[in-house]
Amino acid sequence: SQATAETQRVEITGSSIKRIAAEGALPVQVITAEQIKASGSTNVAEFIQRLPAMQGFQIADIAIGTNSGGIATANIHDIGSSYTLVLLNGRRIAPTGSGSTINLQGIPMSAIERIEVLTDGASALYGSDAIAGVVNFVLKNSHKGGQLNVQADKPLEGGGQSSNISLTYGFGNLDTDRFSLVATYRHDQQAALKSGDREFADSAYVPFTYNGTKYIYDRTSTFAIPANATVVFKKLPGETTALPSYSFNPYQKANGSCAVNNYYSLNNAVTATSVTENCAFDFVSTIDIYPESKRDSLFLAGQLKLSDSVRLFSDVAYTKFDLIARIAPNPVPISIATTSDLYTKYIVPNLTADQLAHVGTVSASYRASDFGTRDSQTITDAKHIVVGADADIGAWNINSALTWSQNATDERYVGGYFKDTEFRALIASGALDPFAVAGQQSASTQTAINNSIFNGSIRTSQTTLAAADVRASGEIFRLASGAVSLGLGADFRRLSFEQNPSDLAKAGAIYNYAAVPAYDLSRDSSGAFAELLVPVMKGLEVTGALRFDSIGAVKDGVNNKSVGSSESAVTYKLSGRFQPNKEWLFRGSYGTGFKAPAMLDIAQPLVASGVTASSYDCPFPGTEACKPGKLQYSVLAGGNDQLKPEESTQATLGLRFEPVDYFGIGLDYWEVKIKDAVSGVSEKQAFADPVKYADLFTLYRTPAETQDYWAFKRVSTNIGKTINKGIDWDVTMRGQSDLLGKVTFNLAGTHMLEASYTRPGTDNDFTDSMNRYGENAAVTFRNVFRGTIRSDINQWSHSLTFKYRNGYKDVSTTVRDVATNKLVSLSVDVSDYTTFDWQTTYRATSALELRLGINNLLNEAPPFTLRDSSGHQVGYDARYADPKLRTVYMAASYKF
Repeated sequence: SQATAETQRVEITGSSIKRIAAEGALPVQVITAEQIKASGSTNVAEFIQRLPAMQGFQIADIAIGTNSGGIATANIHDIGSSYTLVLLNGRRIAPTGSGSTINLQGIPMSAIERIEVLTDGASALYGSDAIAGVVNFVLKNSHKGGQLNVQADKPLEGGGQSSNISLTYGFGNLDTDRFSLVATYRHDQQAALKSGDREFADSAYVPFTYNGTKYIYDRTSTFAIPANATVVFKKLPGETTALPSYSFNPYQKANGSCAVNNYYSLNNAVTATSVTENCAFDFVSTIDIYPESKRDSLFLAGQLKLSDSVRLFSDVAYTKFDLIARIAPNPVPISIATTSDLYTKYIVPNLTADQLAHVGTVSASYRASDFGTRDSQTITDAKHIVVGADADIGAWNINSALTWSQNATDERYVGGYFKDTEFRALIASGALDPFAVAGQQSASTQTAINNSIFNGSIRTSQTTLAAADVRASGEIFRLASGAVSLGLGADFRRLSFEQNPSDLAKAGAIYNYAAVPAYDLSRDSSGAFAELLVPVMKGLEVTGALRFDSIGAVKDGVNNKSVGSSESAVTYKLSGRFQPNKEWLFRGSYGTGFKAPAMLDIAQPLVASGVTASSYDCPFPGTEACKPGKLQYSVLAGGNDQLKPEESTQATLGLRFEPVDYFGIGLDYWEVKIKDAVSGVSEKQAFADPVKYADLFTLYRTPAETQDYWAFKRVSTNIGKTINKGIDWDVTMRGQSDLLGKVTFNLAGTHMLEASYTRPGTDNDFTDSMNRYGENAAVTFRNVFRGTIRSDINQWSHSLTFKYRNGYKDVSTTVRDVATNKLVSLSVDVSDYTTFDWQTTYRATSALELRLGINNLLNEAPPFTLRDSSGHQVGYDARYADPKLRTVYMAASYKF
């Protein structure tokens, strides 16, 4: 390349051809480090997830109750996090798990120079996983001197404070010294936010008024403290029917009301097979709603100029993310012997003579409050190393690198879980009274409780990516309208996923815990692409890209076999830009894409995977595997070795209009259609029609259960289709005034036109989640936008940012009508959510910069919702609103 300081040729995300940076044929949003600082964001995920084009991402908050470890993801246009490819300096990084989803918690924020977001599919260049688009974090590779940054954030409503400090130092100049080295380190600290710190999130028993009628929403749990008792009756000789099972709360029977932090369950009912008179525990009152975490990240970038045309480079990134999620005390099923004192004291007085004559089994549904909250710690180590060379040979630039990247986790229980032997001994001795009020165990029993707490690792896992790539781009000949450029490339990747239960977990040392299976899965893939840019005439250029990928079968190292089959795919992309004059730019693209299934989607055996998100009546009433009343059932998850890659088509059509240098507007229409999407019948579908989906139910018992109960099997298949369409838009205005100085206004948003998908298990029965809580337990918002007005005058900068997300129709759920005392089905209207952020920056000297800001300036609370998934929070949806409320932050930066 014949680059100069003024016309440096760079590679922009979405193209392999290095060229002078300018508005191209593809919609790429470029975000600078200054824009990130001006947002007041405390981490990478928080910033990315605030972009209007992002919807449907996973957030760290839902680690409270989902065992996610605090994973936070990017998701362009709500197509799916696994369809958004995340790159570090243009190269892949190791995902989380066995698929392609990247955890943004591992990105070193202090090292970011800019972020490039391509909101168009790019499988023809990058291969699998880029159907929705690409997020490329471009990190610093040159820096002179040092820079110290500190920031502290404090929510004014209490709880959830955070802070960070970073140090960056660089020396060497590639042109004069023939080398450069940059190092940056950052430490983040985030305190937990407890449910009791926020009125809108402090209970699972929620009275509310809707359209003038008073209701009660009840998400409380029948694993209570003091415990509920369940008696199952047996048939005596000669009898053909059994008495209905009976569930009740001995404390409530003795005292006339439930204990503190418990409510008389709204799910209580009398049926032909069961009678329930339970108290229900308010588990939400005990949880964190925003997890505690700390992060340490280090990034090193080095360059060595061997000659004027050859450069060596290396990137090393390391992040350790340590998160603790606290959820309600353990719900424990305890068998009560009919010969025990507990039976005599609590059960016998509450049964009739006829019931006493038919007693079969007795159990307690106990909430182990005296053992403390269940605290899980997930330590994630993200390591990333790239070594490569960049050379200019004639008119060609050649770039090649080796990449080794790993994402490793260690999941630990650090509170509220039990050692199996010690806990069973405690139960067998009769010392633990599950029917006692919390805090009233004897001193000796409390000592035994403290000694029974398990503290240690339950599993480790690691995903490792080893890759090699080579890319070349250059001008091959010239036309009257300009140079024809060609980009070529090839890459090889090996993705490995290992998981190992801890020795103690395998030995059954943890009460009622089924150890995760061991995995040793790997898969090789390779690909090659070509990209041709042709300037057809002045102002008009067309680009075509073609890629071939080969994906191998999954190698199962534990069972020493291959699972699934090898697959190959050819994808292409055509794009063009037409700029008839300096005011107008038109652009468009059309292409195809594909996504390989995650290795576990193919090779996972049927394993325990938690419990259903909601409580259900028994799917097959009258069978011995029924639970009494409406309760949660176990979920088993498994793979499908017949899965094949998902296929897609993508298209964009856009324009930019800048009639004057102080005003510009842009519109980009986009659509993505996916077929053979990996789909599966949802739990709500299955429990709504268990006869139709009878093959998705099986018998299963947890380690602590004394009998088999029905369990739901969640298995995936290639049957689904999705259609997503929308318009990304932005408006920018600039001006100058004596009072405010340089004023910039930017407004950008996404308007969704369609977000439909086939119902799980079907290929032609479409539904959607547009502005409503859909069957996928999520919402697609029609309109999301943000605007910023900024004033720069002398040493001061002031900015006001507002963010908007429209309201939607909530999930239909069962609530109690207070006036009639009857259960009714209700779907509330969830309100719009608008917040304002303010920031002032003062540049005291060329070295010292101070910032003061307030996020959520008007203290807007999250909208009220009755959603029943994605974490243990109740009353609001943590995915769509920030529970921290008004937060003041101060930041300082000093260069030396």
